Amino acid sequence: MISEQQNKIQVIGVPLDLGASRRGTDAGPMAFRVAGLRSALRQMGYKVALDVDITVPQRETQERSKDPQCSAHFKAEILQVCGDLAEATYAALQKGYFPLITGGDHSVAMGSVSATSHFYREQQQEIGLLWFDAHGDMNTPASSPSGNIHGMPLAHLLGDGDRDLVDILAPGAKVKPENVVLMGVRDIDKSEQKIIRDSGVHVFTMRDIDERGMAVVSRDAIRLVTENTVGFHLSFDLDGCDPSVIPGTGTTVMGGVNYRETHLLLELCAESEAVLAMDVVELNPFLDDKNVSAERAVSLIQSALGQCIL
Repeated sequence: MISEQQNKIQVIGVPLDLGASRRGTDAGPMAFRVAGLRSALRQMGYKVALDVDITVPQRETQERSKDPQCSAHFKAEILQVCGDLAEATYAALQKGYFPLITGGDHSVAMGSVSATSHFYREQQQEIGLLWFDAHGDMNTPASSPSGNIHGMPLAHLLGDGDRDLVDILAPGAKVKPENVVLMGVRDIDKSEQKIIRDSGVHVFTMRDIDERGMAVVSRDAIRLVTENTVGFHLSFDLDGCDPSVIPGTGTTVMGGVNYRETHLLLELCAESEAVLAMDVVELNPFLDDKNVSAERAVSLIQSALGQCIL
């Protein structure tokens, strides 16, 4: 669960799909609402503030980046969205709310994590970052084979890549590599493999989960992101789950975390009482089956916020 003092939740919707090549994640925040996210949180006893929605330019009205210094698509638009999200997330933290960011593609984490980091660094404290994802998200504009920014947010949060995207809300890296855990990965670009190995972040692949079990890996991950930190930001990409669990995402990779394992990870996160903010991203209702992915995602969010069996 989140701390007893932080019993108020601010849901921030970011209907962004400019960071991905496949359309549809812009409808993610609405799908969460249709699945009953607010009522599910209230049933748990949380006070839920009026939703905040970040304005996102329509893709059809934009052109891909012409910036000769950066090959990332829609950089200017995504930078603006992430800047606005950072301000909204920071404001929620200032009010004592727990920020729950519903995306949108994973580019949004550059804004939300920047805000969590800045808020606690103003108090001379560092945050941890638990990044649950099938992918590494550590390409830079120079290394990316696609130019899609949703494959780059973790690199920028670590201080690598385009300086504008690195410097959201405050200059420089937002997290230290030793305080970052990348978990559930199973699909890494060749050029990205070396970037991850050289970065210093902790990585638990699906093989680690297969060999050691979710309980052991989850406890190790939580220990790493809470050592010498005030707590951790949980950035949860739904494609970390197996497609049989979450079919409604645009970057599915077979062999992912199953439904019960995912709940266990999130239950242990809640048990740590160290989750400072949470992103839930890459929900694409156009690829879903009767909104089942959103409904399951709401249940997973409840586990992350303290829902338990008994």
